[in-house]
Order: sequence, then structure tokens, then C-alpha cells
Amino acid sequence: MATLKQVAELAGVPMLTAYHALSRSQAVDAESEQRIRKAAGDLNYTLKITQIDIADLAEVAKGTVSYALNNSELIKPATRQKVWDAAQALGYRLNINARNLKTNRAGIVGYSWHVADDPTRMNNLLDRFIYRVTMAAEEHHYHLLTFIQPPENADQVYDNLISTSRVDGFIISDVAYNDPRVARLTAMNAPLVAFGGMYVQDADFAYVDVDSKRGIELVVNHLIEQGHERIGLITRYPGLPFGDAREAGYLEAMHRAGIKTHEDWIAYTPNILYAAAVATQKVMSAKYPPSALVCTNDLMALGARSYLEQTGLTIGKDIALTGYDDDPTAEFLGITSVRQPIDEIARTLFDILLGEIDQEPLAQRQVVFAPELIVRESTMR
Repeated sequence: MATLKQVAELAGVPMLTAYHALSRSQAVDAESEQRIRKAAGDLNYTLKITQIDIADLAEVAKGTVSYALNNSELIKPATRQKVWDAAQALGYRLNINARNLKTNRAGIVGYSWHVADDPTRMNNLLDRFIYRVTMAAEEHHYHLLTFIQPPENADQVYDNLISTSRVDGFIISDVAYNDPRVARLTAMNAPLVAFGGMYVQDADFAYVDVDSKRGIELVVNHLIEQGHERIGLITRYPGLPFGDAREAGYLEAMHRAGIKTHEDWIAYTPNILYAAAVATQKVMSAKYPPSALVCTNDLMALGARSYLEQTGLTIGKDIALTGYDDDPTAEFLGITSVRQPIDEIARTLFDILLGEIDQEPLAQRQVVFAPELIVRESTMR
């Protein structure tokens, strides 16, 4: 049976050029592509990357490839890296499901902690989410491995965990548009489920989400029912699906009510108390300041509350204030907020992940929950 290296040699091109031409992963000049395809035809070769191809490209023995891909200590780090680089260049998908069937599963699921906008404050919502996921995992005799995800080259962390057989699958959150983690894990056939994803266009991965857009629409509708028309928004900078969805919920709810929005009623901020207070000051400095403020996170609502109280305004009387996520502090301070059903989310997410790990996907791999508006004194006149 012919190999990719033999096709490349017959066509007189490097192996990677032959791979790019046959996989159409990168453009190859027309003359080279014609020679490559003729060589593949002459050798009756169909592109299917194997460990032999990786060995040929890395210039190592085939047995070395197997040891290196399984992170054996018998292989020197430099050689192991050379093998991994060759595997990645050839688009080789390490089937960790098949490997785990041979070596027994680790019984561990990975979840990455993110560096928060304000590292001094933890995210109460994600704390509860992780706690509930851990409980769901242990009901199925699994454990949760948390690790720090760096802001750059995050996919390398996942590569290392997979190559060392330390996890059977992954849970990810704060999903971005064209998220590189999803692309990398999918390419490696690694089971994954995301907390978030309904606002990612053409999402083809498993996820559980809460309709963020609907959550903000509930808030705005409630404020309008209370008689407010000058309604401001404190939200994240654009760029994350759930943040963009919340802003869209505000704009659409206002439009449906026939209320014109003003640019100076909207302020963008990182999820930091002081920054949210500054954003609130900006909004409240408008020529016609809002009589109600919608914050797309409870921490932002606390920052807004701090500024409003410094100016002598009484929350719930002089101005209405809302948050999002319904964390314990919002409840204690009587701030109207949007609640997400974290307990149900965690259980559903882990059930879906088990299906991915067992290679028996559930019929419904993308589940969306409805948010709930919790009305408190901060919006009651």
C-alpha cells in the first residue's frame, strides 16, 4: 500500500506539499498539484493519514510515534515534540476514545478556570456551576479536574491533558465566536460540552445555555411596566456571544415598546466594580439621564449602586437598578436580577458529556434553558 511519502517522492515535492494538495488544506501551485494528483493516481493512493506518515515526516521510527503520542517517558521531550508537530501539520486526529477503551478511562473531566476581569473577585455564578457539575460528576463516579487556562495558546493546555490521558472529556465556558478550543478539541475527537453556545452561528458542538437575550428582554419589559422609558444599559464590550445577546435583548425590547434609545444611555465596561461605577457616571451624565439602569451582570450592578448612592439617589425610589445572574449579594441587597437554573444546567450538561464520552450522543445535544426574572425592591416604586 502506497504512502504519502511515496506520492511526494514520485511527484518530486515535499511531503507537506503533497498533503496540502490532496487535502486541499492549503493552496498549491497548479503544476505541482497536477503532478501530485497524477502520482497518487498512479500509486492508487487515497489520502488517509496514519502514524507511518507521521513517522516519515518527523523522520523517526513508527514505534516512536506511538510512544510519543501517548506521552511515554521513554521518548525524549525534543523527539516527542517533533512527533506532535508532524501530527499536527498532517491534521492527524488522535482517537482518544479508542485509546481509552484499551487503557481504561481516567474517570476525570477537565474544566478550565479563566482569568477574570478582576482577579481579586471570583465569579459566584461559575463557583456554583462548578460545585453542581462536581456533584453530577461524582454521581457517575467521575471527578472534575480544574486547571488554569492561559489567555494565549490555550489549546496547548488541552493538548497536554489529552496526550497524558489525564481526562476523558472537557467542559468549557465563556465560549467565543470561532472559539479555538472548540476547533482544537473537535479536531482531536475529544469529547466536550460547552456552557454557552446558542448565539454562536452554526454551532456544531454540544452545549447547554440560557437565553441571555430573553433574560434582558424580561428586565426591560418589567421596567417599562413600572413606567420607565429612559432606560440605560451597563454592559460588556462587544465581542462575546452572551454579552452581545444581552445588548441585543435591550435594544430589541426598547424598539418593540416604541422607545427610542440614545447612545449616551449605553456604557461598556469590564466586569470590575470600579469600572462599572465609572460607566454609570458616564450614563448618568447624559442630558436626559435614565430613570432606570439595566446591568448585564450583578457585579456591574454593585458598581452602579455604589456610584448612585454616592450621588444621593435612592435605589428603587429615585432610580431603578437591575442585575443579571442573581448572586447572593444581589439577593441580600434587594437588587432585581435574572436567575439562571444552574442546578438543572449542570446536571443536563454532564448527562450530555457522558453521551459524548461513551460515543453514544444524546438525541438532544444542544439544550437551552429559559431565564427567570427575580423582582426585588430595587425596581419597585
